[in-house]
Amino acid sequence: MRLRNIPEAKEIVGNSPYVIQDPCSLRGHWRGFWQNDHPIHLEVGMGKGRFLMEMCLKHPENNYLGMELYDSVLLRAIQRRQSMEEELDGLYFLCMDARLLPEIFAEGEVERIYLNFSDPWPKARHAKRRLTSRQFLRRYEQILSPGGTVEFKTDDRELFGFSLQEIRESGWTLLSHTYDLHGEKDWERENVMTEYEEKFSAQGNPICKLVARP
Repeated sequence: MRLRNIPEAKEIVGNSPYVIQDPCSLRGHWRGFWQNDHPIHLEVGMGKGRFLMEMCLKHPENNYLGMELYDSVLLRAIQRRQSMEEELDGLYFLCMDARLLPEIFAEGEVERIYLNFSDPWPKARHAKRRLTSRQFLRRYEQILSPGGTVEFKTDDRELFGFSLQEIRESGWTLLSHTYDLHGEKDWERENVMTEYEEKFSAQGNPICKLVARP
């Protein structure tokens, strides 16, 4: 589906107090930005932001960052946050390419990375663009704290299989995984839904999830 361009999005994103405009300048100093020692949780490809906003409300003991490449999508997250009555002091957004992660975070600065319903990039020649490819796993490994984890959800079984293989061949530890997230009570109990997850689940698509660490 083609992404609809919103002419005013770039300006709104560039002036939003919820968007960190120069995150590279904070590399190694993120604790100072929040002025606390809460763990940093990062969602790569956050879309419209529903997942992170609910996580921030549910777990105020963490700091949250949402990274989104497209300003027209990030605009929707900004609008959603503006419409909320609750304060979300622990949540900020980044409008950047995920390939720049090691330029934004120093070693060990991020405790958890969420990848929710990432673009499957189905053509083989585009495999390295998948957010669970070994190329991205190396980037995550550079910024995750000791014991830090990646959590990945998708309804795409082929992408999930690829992700499991990349994790194993990259020397990561697969902590847990399921091919039916909503069918297992232990997994479902703590689950926070995304927009796509709600849509695909309503269509009867089983949701796959894995948790892994370097």
